[in-house]
Amino acid sequence: MSWGAGIASRFKPGDKVHVAARFPTKGHIRTPHYIRGKTGVVERICGQYRNPEELAFGQYVGAQQVLYRVRFPQTHVWPDYRGNPKDTVEIEIFEHWLEPAK
Repeated sequence: MSWGAGIASRFKPGDKVHVAARFPTKGHIRTPHYIRGKTGVVERICGQYRNPEELAFGQYVGAQQVLYRVRFPQTHVWPDYRGNPKDTVEIEIFEHWLEPAK
């Protein structure tokens, strides 16, 4: 069985996605600050889970959301990156933080 088989998702492996550039002032935010506003490629669908941003506030009744592993070039994430230009970083990000890349 392949990753994400049987899960209704907005994106699929290979899709280019853009991470929303939202910077809430309060709350538990699982999406790293340094990756917001960046573009990457969906590497896999990890499954469906409750939104940790809601769980942190005791909200246990929301629908599950799709969690993706997204790959980003290190040189895109860190402009001063001096390693191999082919190096990447993979981050797991929930669907509500992603939009199609233009």
